Amino acid sequence: MLKFRSCMVGLSLVFAQASAAPAAATILGPDAATCARGDGPAILVNVVGFKNRAGTVRARTFGGSPATWFDKKHVLKRTLADVPSAGPVAICMPVPGPGTYAVDIRHDIDGAGKTDKGDGAGASGNPQVSLFDIIFKRKPAADKVSVRVTEGVTTITIVLKYLSGGSIKPVQMTSGR
Repeated sequence: MLKFRSCMVGLSLVFAQASAAPAAATILGPDAATCARGDGPAILVNVVGFKNRAGTVRARTFGGSPATWFDKKHVLKRTLADVPSAGPVAICMPVPGPGTYAVDIRHDIDGAGKTDKGDGAGASGNPQVSLFDIIFKRKPAADKVSVRVTEGVTTITIVLKYLSGGSIKPVQMTSGR
């Protein structure tokens, strides 16, 4: 009976920890207060899966025709920030009005300002990406990456992916990344 009670106490502690609210993300960028107040329209991008906590993280939003999404000539907003040393990360990206948008993220590990093979990346909707997509500069389908924004703050999560062997995939998730 004593073993059973100890087991039940242990399980209740595990469930209590699992149901506790996650730590608040550090909202990065010059528009952090906009999302913190709930002003919109805006996209609050939770970025997860950092390979490490070095370098910078860049977010870009795209609107208008999906044919122009992910073209640097058609960026609506670009935000660049240092990657915090620990904890959840979010970036506030105000948009011009309600509508359909796409977002991309780059983790520039060495902070060089250009994408290289060690950097991580992701897009709204977390589409699958292959080496062939990168080699042939194929963009993900609009229906996979579109984010519908209303008057308030729309929250999305983007999982970073990195080149690993011959594929592009998330790193093994551990706490604090």
